[in-house]
Amino acid sequence: ATIIILSSSTVESFSASMANLEYVSPPASDAAGQIANPATYPRTLYPEIEAIEEGYLDVGDGHQLAYDVSGNPNGIPAIFLHGGPGAGVSPRERRFFDPAIYKIVIFDQRGSGKSIPNASDDLEKSLVGNTTPKLVEDIDKLRRHLKIEKWGLVLGGSWGSTLALAYAETYPNDLDALLLRGVFLFGPDEIDYLFSNGGTFGQNPQAWETYCRYIQDTSKDWEREQKNLLGAYWDRLTSKDCSVREAAAAAFVGYELSISKTYIDPAIVEKYLGTPSILIPFAVMEVHYMLNHGFLRRGQLLDCIATIKHVKVAICHGRGDYVCQPQSAWRLHQALKKVGCEYVELEFVSGAGHSDSEPGLVDAMVRASDKLAIELKA
Repeated sequence: ATIIILSSSTVESFSASMANLEYVSPPASDAAGQIANPATYPRTLYPEIEAIEEGYLDVGDGHQLAYDVSGNPNGIPAIFLHGGPGAGVSPRERRFFDPAIYKIVIFDQRGSGKSIPNASDDLEKSLVGNTTPKLVEDIDKLRRHLKIEKWGLVLGGSWGSTLALAYAETYPNDLDALLLRGVFLFGPDEIDYLFSNGGTFGQNPQAWETYCRYIQDTSKDWEREQKNLLGAYWDRLTSKDCSVREAAAAAFVGYELSISKTYIDPAIVEKYLGTPSILIPFAVMEVHYMLNHGFLRRGQLLDCIATIKHVKVAICHGRGDYVCQPQSAWRLHQALKKVGCEYVELEFVSGAGHSDSEPGLVDAMVRASDKLAIELKA
């Protein structure tokens, strides 16, 4: 689960009139003007940089992954794993790393962003081989394709934190450090809280009720579907009717955007919901993975945590994260300490929600990235 970030120039190129806002709850008030003038923190993103290499990698199953490399060609290899699943990346993600120190790799996971096929272009093909074990293999294939001996740092937020942990536990000797934001362990309690049993009602009742109301308003059997909201969304997201698919995606993504940030900018929500190439993969992939429990055995990530006790781990989590609850970060932190991980740091960030666009989380992540660079160079 994640919020996606577009640059201002990208946002301006989309028409808000395309967005379906019928099933999106209104944001809370912002009397202090935090949307336009967010709080100032010691650290912000590094300046924008251009890619020094980009291309497509054929990983099999009909998928070609779009990737690019930036920063120091001889630096510490670092890779950014985006959230969603299905959110894709943008050049902004390069800026969490010091470009003088890190060799930065970003890529779009299967069915997402610029990777081929995108779920909005070919839904059926985008789902072929789209599982966690396959995505883990893709990261290793990309590492070998780029002739990188091992990753110095793997950064993942939200679903990206899940994928980072799954990758690390599968290839524990191929990385030195993890930087995780908005931890999601894919436990049944986390899935149900977010999408099935109304756990978010406690923080944002309007968002939860709007998420449910879309299914109720479009249901021929509400008594059955209210017991399986994810399944009901899946039926609509995979409909042969394009208008049904897009309406379901708008309702689903609109719900998550409504709870992802401390301060919600309605204009940004409109732009996201009016961009099918982002909207459809985000909704389809997320429901696909939620219905299949992340293609992970129940409790797998914590059960196998001892395999990465030698890895340096930094965790940044918003205290007000309503998407991925802070308890997940705490459970991971405690599990790592219990198996003897010598470097594990957890920072809960006051005034921050889930999104890595939250100023407090940006500050924490950049500081953690910088600190790990010093540790890795030592």
